[in-house]
Amino acid sequence: MRIPTPFRRPFEGAGRAVAFHATGALIQSAGLFVLSVPWLDGGPTKTLSCLAALLAGLAALGAATPVLTTVQRARFQGRLGVAIPAPGRRWSWRQVRYHLVMGPLIATGGACALTLWAASAVATTTYVWVWALPPGWRLAQWGYAVQAGYLTAVGIAGLYASAWLSGALERADTRAARDLLGPSPADRLRRRVEEVTESRAGVVDAADAERRRIERDLHDGAQQRLVSLAVNLGLAKVTMPGLPEDARKVIDEAHREAKEAIAELQDLVRGLHPAVLEDRGLDAALSGLAERAPLPVRVRVDLPERPAPAIEAVAYFVVSEALANVVKHARAAGAEVRVERTGGILIVVVSDDGVGGADPSGGTGLAGLAKRVASVDGTFSISSPVGGPTVVTVELPCAP
Repeated sequence: MRIPTPFRRPFEGAGRAVAFHATGALIQSAGLFVLSVPWLDGGPTKTLSCLAALLAGLAALGAATPVLTTVQRARFQGRLGVAIPAPGRRWSWRQVRYHLVMGPLIATGGACALTLWAASAVATTTYVWVWALPPGWRLAQWGYAVQAGYLTAVGIAGLYASAWLSGALERADTRAARDLLGPSPADRLRRRVEEVTESRAGVVDAADAERRRIERDLHDGAQQRLVSLAVNLGLAKVTMPGLPEDARKVIDEAHREAKEAIAELQDLVRGLHPAVLEDRGLDAALSGLAERAPLPVRVRVDLPERPAPAIEAVAYFVVSEALANVVKHARAAGAEVRVERTGGILIVVVSDDGVGGADPSGGTGLAGLAKRVASVDGTFSISSPVGGPTVVTVELPCAP
C-alpha cells in the first residue's frame, strides 16, 4: 500500500539528516576528546592545576581548530551539499566558539534525535517483535494486543517528532556553521566588494574594446568608402568638363558634402577611440588634441610607462571634453594640460585662463565626465571661481 504524500513528506531527507547528525556527533566527540586530554590521567586536584588544565585544553582545541573546521566544512558539503566558504583566517574565536559551544549543543540535540529515532522505530514495530516471542508468552499476557497498539501509535508519533527535530537541528547547525565557520561579515563584504570591482573593471574593459572595434570598423569601412566617393566625384569634375551647369552643380554639392561627411566621421572616430591613442600612447593623442584646438594649448605628459588601455581612454576623454568646454564656454586665451603619474595614481590637470564659473550641473558635460571617471574608481574635482581660472583635476588609479 502506497502511503499518501502528506504523510510521507516529513520523512523526505530523513536518512540524510540521520547520517548528518551521526557524523556530527563523531566529530564533536573528537573535539571534546581534545578538551579532555589534560584530564585523562585522573585530572588535577588543586585550583591552579585545574585552571592550568582548562587553559591547556582550550589551547589544544585552538590548535586543532583549523583541522576541525576543515572536517566540518567537508561534512556539510558531503552530507547536505552546503558549501561553506573557507574562513578568512585559519584560526579565529568564531570558529572556537562553534567547536566549543554551538557544535556540542547541536550534536547533543542530534544524539537525542538519533535516540528518539531508535526508540520510535522499536515502538512502531512492536507487533513484529512481539510475534517473534514464544507463543506461550503471548498466551500468558492477555491484552498485549491493546498495549502493542498504544506503543505502535506512540512510535509513529515519535517518528514524526524525530523527523521534525532532525530537520530543525540540521537547519540550526547550517546557520551556525555559516556564521561561525565561514568568512566573517567583514570578510564577506570585502570579497563582495572585490567581486563587484572586478566585474565593473571587466565591463569597462569590454566597453573600451567595443569602442576600439567600432573605431576600426568605421575607419576601415565607412570612412574609406567616403574617401573613395569624394575622389571619384573630384575626378568627375576634372575629367568631364562638358557637363551641363546643373549637373556640375550637383556634383560640386555632392563632392562638398562627401568631404564634410569625412571630416565629421573622422571627429566621430577620434571621439570613440583615436587610433593614435592605441598606437602611440597618451602623449601623442593629447598632442593631436592640442594641435586641433582653436586656441594655444600647452601639453606636458610625464609617464614612465603606459597605463592600462581603459585608464588611457578615460584620461584622453577627460582632456578632450575639458578642452571642448574651454572652447565653448570659457572665452580663454590659452589652456594647459598636465599628465603625470605619482605612485599608483595617474593625475590629469586641465586648466585655462577663461572667465570661470563652470558648473557641473549646468549641462556642460562635466557631470558625465565625472561619471566616466568614477567608472574606474577615479576622483573628479573642479575649481572654477567667477573670473577664473578653471582647473579640472582627475585622479585615476593604475597599477604601480
